[in-house]
Amino acid sequence: MLAVTLLSCLPLAGQGTIAQYGRKSSTSKGPRALGLIQLFPNGKAHLIPVAITVNGKFFDAGSYKGSPVPMALDFGVVYEGFRSGISQGIFTVTQPGQASHVWMAEGTWLPAGAKPAEKGKKYETPNIEDKDAPPRLHRGDGKSAADPSADKPTTSPPKPPPASKPQETAKITEPERPIEDPNRPILRRGKPDPAARRELVKNFDEEVSSAKSAKGGSSSPQVVVIPAISDVGGPDERPYSYVLRSGEEATYRKKMLELASTELAKANAAPPEIQPAKPHKVPSPRKLAPTVFDDVHLRIFDLSNSNDPVLILSAKTHPTATAGSTSTAEGEEITLVARPNLEGDMRRLFFAHTDVRHLDISPHLELIDAIDADGDGRGELLFRRTSDAGSSFAIYRATADRLWPLYEGTP
Repeated sequence: MLAVTLLSCLPLAGQGTIAQYGRKSSTSKGPRALGLIQLFPNGKAHLIPVAITVNGKFFDAGSYKGSPVPMALDFGVVYEGFRSGISQGIFTVTQPGQASHVWMAEGTWLPAGAKPAEKGKKYETPNIEDKDAPPRLHRGDGKSAADPSADKPTTSPPKPPPASKPQETAKITEPERPIEDPNRPILRRGKPDPAARRELVKNFDEEVSSAKSAKGGSSSPQVVVIPAISDVGGPDERPYSYVLRSGEEATYRKKMLELASTELAKANAAPPEIQPAKPHKVPSPRKLAPTVFDDVHLRIFDLSNSNDPVLILSAKTHPTATAGSTSTAEGEEITLVARPNLEGDMRRLFFAHTDVRHLDISPHLELIDAIDADGDGRGELLFRRTSDAGSSFAIYRATADRLWPLYEGTP
């Protein structure tokens, strides 16, 4: 009887374990497009396509279904901008085009909480009622009894029909959707503006060159960059910022700088020379001097909403003078991604270092933000990679022991 009782309890325990730990979050099958919104000081907004996810696979959004316009830049496609998982506003594509043979689009930007501009309403004079005026009766037929001429029928000559204007008859009506394909996947769309004048493909070269020339000095305002998602079901808003306690950021910064100094010393260490073995005393290990870093930027995310921080450190080494020379060696740029273990020590997930002379071997990495690129509810890290061949974008997932590349674009 005791054995039967124990066996009867095993399925219930297994079911409870599966219900608690085996539940998977729903993943969007797509299509789900990822792009970068550029907000210019003059009020214009552009979108740069990054990647598009279809059935769990990533493709280049600048070329996917690009006949004649990439699907990610089709007319009326709606993107929602996010910063660390918090919605910033809505971008609607109004005109796709190219700049130096690279696809992009211009559109309208509506910040979060703002109301769209109302169109088609005319101004009406407000009716102000005079409370001191004597009361007045209103008759049902709308005629005033004090006006005897109101009962007399008025005859007026019929108005001739308005002549048709030549410019109205010659006006060409543009279709709301110039790209019609029943097999073409559809992203999140808004209502098209029939009054907007559109071209199939616009050339943005003149606008880009004029924007570069207008920058001039360093005092000019910079362009605001916001990652954005377009999904038919609408992306979920999940904050990926990690809540820090008092003094915790300083502790994390110190540990990350120590780990970066150690990793950089390992990467720059020369391979040992092969020498015959000789009996000698083992020297005591010397502690390396910590590297001096400049332009230190530390960002901390909770990518899985489990209170498990992921830290990304970017910095530059302080330029040092070369021995026996008056020249100064250029500093290196480092990128370190780590997460703390149970003991509080930092575990390296990714480390990269480069300088201006080695961009062809190791590209410069610039962290843009954390964003849910594949729609599984977890945040991924979006980087911009800059090399001698150009710039591209990369999406990485932070696992327990490394950064796993989900998408790496071509420069």
